[in-house]
Amino acid sequence: MAYQNKLVQNKITGQNIRFLQTAADTNGKLLEMESTYRAHSKEPTAHYHPFQEEDFEILAGELTVQLDGQLKILKKGDKLHVPANTVHAMWNASDGETVINWQVRPAMDTEQLLETANGLASDGKVKATGMPPLLQTALMANHFSNVFRIAKPPFAVQKILFTLLTPFAYLAGYKPTYKKYLD
Repeated sequence: MAYQNKLVQNKITGQNIRFLQTAADTNGKLLEMESTYRAHSKEPTAHYHPFQEEDFEILAGELTVQLDGQLKILKKGDKLHVPANTVHAMWNASDGETVINWQVRPAMDTEQLLETANGLASDGKVKATGMPPLLQTALMANHFSNVFRIAKPPFAVQKILFTLLTPFAYLAGYKPTYKKYLD
């Protein structure tokens, strides 16, 4: 369970997340985090949040942002608002560390997604890209589709594919979340 100052780390992507305000702290209205990206962190999969908006403020360094197919470089003091349903990805392409303040409204179950994804990475259960294997991805994509969707293929195709893969994922021992990552 997320709580103030809990730190989750992803050694594969080079991103650390410290929870500042959780869903429990804000009655579900806000999830606020401080995220640190190591130099030359990996570019994540382009994605969107169907029911949430995000606000970012660069506290140190610079952040490369892909927003609706266009690249932007944000520097210390810059702010960015990402409306719901806007395809984006963020990473640190610079030589120095980047620190951002990251706010998600409403919080929904984003904390559990972040804890699960980073827990899998910490345990070495993701590919070099930082993405879990296909069967794990199928379960997580179905479970967290209210807060996170990859940009391609279209959501309807993902839903059909991931639903078809779900029984095989369970048979292979995968789960959408793991208690050890949520503690």
